Amino acid sequence: MDGDKGYLSSNTDSVTDQHENRIRSIYFHVHLVSDSTGETLVETSRASCAQYQHGMAVEHLHALVRSQTQLDKALSSIEHYPGLVFYTLVNQDRRRRLEEHCKALGVTAVSILDPVLASLGRYLGAPMSSEVGAQRTMDAEYFSRIGALDFAMAHDDGQNIEGLADADIILLGISRTSKTPTCIYLANRGFRTGNIPMVPGYVLPHFIENLTKPLIVGLVSSPDRIVQIRRNRLTSLGDGSESSYVDRHQVRDEMKTAKRLFAKNNWPVVDVSRRSIEETAARIINLLQDRKHL
Repeated sequence: MDGDKGYLSSNTDSVTDQHENRIRSIYFHVHLVSDSTGETLVETSRASCAQYQHGMAVEHLHALVRSQTQLDKALSSIEHYPGLVFYTLVNQDRRRRLEEHCKALGVTAVSILDPVLASLGRYLGAPMSSEVGAQRTMDAEYFSRIGALDFAMAHDDGQNIEGLADADIILLGISRTSKTPTCIYLANRGFRTGNIPMVPGYVLPHFIENLTKPLIVGLVSSPDRIVQIRRNRLTSLGDGSESSYVDRHQVRDEMKTAKRLFAKNNWPVVDVSRRSIEETAARIINLLQDRKHL
């Protein structure tokens, strides 16, 4: 029996060790060190980590690192929570200090833009500017994006509908087809976008159907997906009622009516059922570009 107990104990320890190893393999720290906003690092890191389904990154963003004091804070965090370090630093002294500190800790540090910048420099035969946040200067493009965001907020959810004649893009769809967040994302890309909700009984103004400047896009989704999102919305508002808003038959009718309108006017349709906001926006931008090339 003692031998049996020892065997069981050994197995238990082994299982525990395996469990602990599995947990360590799932959660890992990623430090993102940037002398700018860190958006480039965040997007690159998340896109890369998404390819490893069994790994869950604990993200530490160290943005606007433009002094030794700020760098010291980042280095202290890296020391307390060792893990991968991705960085974009223009200042050579801070780059060198970060790399040396990571090497001493046995931590991998990667300058994610170096290969791209090196290739671009070779292709252009010119040195880079070494300007911090060069892609975010307050130029005409920047103010164009601000204007597009103002436009999206002023023309959200059917507001100021006459002004949509000046839009680049108009989104139509029933409730919970991600119209507003998609508009905001497109505005951040510089596109003047508005949206019109298609609620039961609503009649779309005829002048919208006659517009030629804006690209009008219909957003659709599976009725079951819409019902699920609407239920979650009501729950978050503390409303557990079973209204027509979440009735499957009602939602199917709403979707059929919307699709008929889109087909009647030959407007392109984007199914958002399995798409993220970014993917939906990318598809719409492609549609806009295709239209310009016709």
